Amino acid sequence: MTHHEPHDEVSGDRINWLRAGVLGANDGIVSTASLVVGVAGATTDRVQILVAGLAGLFAGAMSMASGEYVSVSSQRDAERALIAQEKRELREMPDEELKELADIYQGKGLDAETAREVAVQLTEHDALAAHAEAELKLDPDELTNPWGAAIASFVSFTIGALLPLIAIATTPPSLRVPVTVVAAIVTLALTGYFSARLSNAPKQRAVLRNVVGGLIAMGVTYAIGSLVGQSIG
Repeated sequence: MTHHEPHDEVSGDRINWLRAGVLGANDGIVSTASLVVGVAGATTDRVQILVAGLAGLFAGAMSMASGEYVSVSSQRDAERALIAQEKRELREMPDEELKELADIYQGKGLDAETAREVAVQLTEHDALAAHAEAELKLDPDELTNPWGAAIASFVSFTIGALLPLIAIATTPPSLRVPVTVVAAIVTLALTGYFSARLSNAPKQRAVLRNVVGGLIAMGVTYAIGSLVGQSIG
């Protein structure tokens, strides 16, 4: 008896949300941890550190959300334009489109007669869906949603940014920087792991890239903060 492995059918829109969420969380951790560590290098004043961190959190979350909205809106506009073009071609040259669809399935390994029969049946069922899937790799009913990506980015960035803020606000001055760095490393490792899973990429490389990038960012900002603090002091 043959057993088939189950495959999760995840829409492009859902993948878009997940991607935006993971990237938003990653950026929230790196930018906010780097910011508060840099400020902590210049001053031990908890209020100043928190004000800087909160300002960076909201500015970063809004920037991520607006950037994601613009990016995905552009993608959606392009998809709509392709769908509109396909509708026009189906209306103005149906025979040529039918032959094009048959040629696509013939190119996938079907003989000419079978490929044409498949093309005819799919066209009779839903011509636009058949051509959009075969030619454009799109589902006309599941185009990307810019609002979903923007909200996912805003929420995930905020959650990611809160972790280093909480870490630096709840520890004594002597432990603020190391505790925040450790918290950032752990969460960056997690976001690297999940981003690799989403894209089926090597997990160790993604985790290492995230952690090293975060450490460099925090190290640079801490060094700059310490130099500025010493020069002002």
